[in-house]
Amino acid sequence: MKIIYMGTPDFAVPALKALNDSEHEVVAVFTQPDKPKGRKMILTPPDVKVCANTLSIPVFQPETFKDGKALEIINEYNPDVIVVAAYGKMLPKAVLDAPKYGCINIHGSLLPKYRGASPIQQSVLNGDKITGVTAMQMDVGMDTGDILHVKETEISENETSGELFDRLAYLGGELIIETLSLLEQGKITAQKQDESLATHTSKIDKTYCPIDFSRSASEVHNQVRGLNPWPVATTKIDGKNIKIYSTKLCNKSAEAGTIISVKPLIVACGEGSVEICELQPEGKKRMPSQAFLAGHKLNVGDKIG
Repeated sequence: MKIIYMGTPDFAVPALKALNDSEHEVVAVFTQPDKPKGRKMILTPPDVKVCANTLSIPVFQPETFKDGKALEIINEYNPDVIVVAAYGKMLPKAVLDAPKYGCINIHGSLLPKYRGASPIQQSVLNGDKITGVTAMQMDVGMDTGDILHVKETEISENETSGELFDRLAYLGGELIIETLSLLEQGKITAQKQDESLATHTSKIDKTYCPIDFSRSASEVHNQVRGLNPWPVATTKIDGKNIKIYSTKLCNKSAEAGTIISVKPLIVACGEGSVEICELQPEGKKRMPSQAFLAGHKLNVGDKIG
């Protein structure tokens, strides 16, 4: 198949590489415009653009689809299908209808669960045991199109959203290759999504970060791993903000927020407790909790949070 690929962040890179290495031909890549990043606001290309350049694939970065210029480019290439992964722009119906096989989206959840912007983080925040990637026939709605093919995977107890993100990105590459093969063979029967099972996600921001130790240990643990690597769960120790990068579940109990042990550092929750394994004080580097305790006097019975 002749493919136009649309994607922007690192999640979309493995699928682009998989398609480029396959029997299919990626004739062009669409991605978001370069954006200023960092303290010095240096204009930085998206990960997909960097990848496409290394693969010598033509790259287009339209600001909008409303003026029809992007559609003209698409029609010139006359693709059999447009594959989309975390592109970040809504596609108009004229674009969705342009290729023979339409537009197929690689989504980081088992639709209709977790439509929207943060499906991978939400699956970890909610303590799900199973997730996956869905190949979906795109329509004008937000992740509402028919399901073409899925691949499932288990989420381990201590897996972070960053680790799951990387795994699902590669799984998405496998998924799209299988999906296109099945489409060519006429072996896919599209399935309507059950709207009664649909859930929606919004963008994660720093309002998710503060830890409430009155919640159960499982909820606190899921919060910590779900917000790793960004924006990272936080608590306060001696009035200072501390980022918490990793925890482990424990069975000990006491009043919520109370330090139960300092070797290792265990804090009581509303139900159960968590061991704080890795943290980062303000203005310092990320470190094991024991390295932090070497320079900070904490005692059993102290309260944090």
